[in-house]
Amino acid sequence: MNQALPRRLLLGAAAAGLAAPALAQSGPWPNRPIRFISPWPPGGPADLIARPIIEKLTTALGQPVILETRPGAGGTIAVASVARAAPDGYTVLFSQAGPNAITPAFRTVPYDPIKDLMPVTQLVSSGLVFVVRPGIAANTVAELVNVARSANPSLNFGSIGPASTTHLAGEMLMRAANIQLLHVPYTGSTQPIADMLAGRIDMGFWNISAVMGFIQQGLLRPLAVTTLGRSGRLPNVPAMAETYPGFEVNSWYGVHMPAGTPAPIIDRLHREFVAAVRAPDVSARLREAGLEIEGTSPAEFTQKIAGDLQRMQDLQRATGIRAD
Repeated sequence: MNQALPRRLLLGAAAAGLAAPALAQSGPWPNRPIRFISPWPPGGPADLIARPIIEKLTTALGQPVILETRPGAGGTIAVASVARAAPDGYTVLFSQAGPNAITPAFRTVPYDPIKDLMPVTQLVSSGLVFVVRPGIAANTVAELVNVARSANPSLNFGSIGPASTTHLAGEMLMRAANIQLLHVPYTGSTQPIADMLAGRIDMGFWNISAVMGFIQQGLLRPLAVTTLGRSGRLPNVPAMAETYPGFEVNSWYGVHMPAGTPAPIIDRLHREFVAAVRAPDVSARLREAGLEIEGTSPAEFTQKIAGDLQRMQDLQRATGIRAD
């Protein structure tokens, strides 16, 4: 008996040691690092948005928020991985309009963007600016439409590829204005913008930051932005919706969680992400990059996604565009 007792004590102590991490994991959330999954490669616009925000989150939550990039398949790989993750509050999606509200309308994706994910907040709006080359005799969208109707051959517009926002914006303009334009797809924005400057492409919808320098130099003429409201960086340029009500192409960025994540975690993350994106130092950096600060409620973000998806599904049915 005297020899058995120490052995039992040792075994009990070992078991307690093994159980300690499990007990720690069951404490108040968060009690370990949180993964912030980005669908886009490092070094791009997504990083510019994500990194200052997660620095604020790390301080506010008292746990590291680690940015993990999982690029591929137009962002759908990352979204699918979060949709399949445990709803425990430790896997967060840095969501974006493309894989969350646009791509599902144009091809089959391995997740349901409505049922498999829970919206937390839309962080920012990221609209496009509609620009024409100087040789086009139009200073407004209405004037451009009149020029396009009488052009022979048809005016053309560049895009970064089929079913991209830069392509879909052109398709939406053709439908709204009842005009025909020739779509010229590229595999990125650098070459089509260069071709616009050289006079080979007539117009295009581009990221504001990508063409801001050319606008300031008078090399490209802005006619409209594609967010519902005007851009803080181009306050004198009207929104396309001022000519065609409801016209919106918004490559927003936001936050989603796996479906089933407890409401208290969603609420806490909502508060902290909104505080982070609205912090003066963060919001100033993002506005300088041509972004508009949002910080919407989960309910508002849910409505936004449903509206975007419906609009894209309607466009797909009308045009037959596929991104497979």
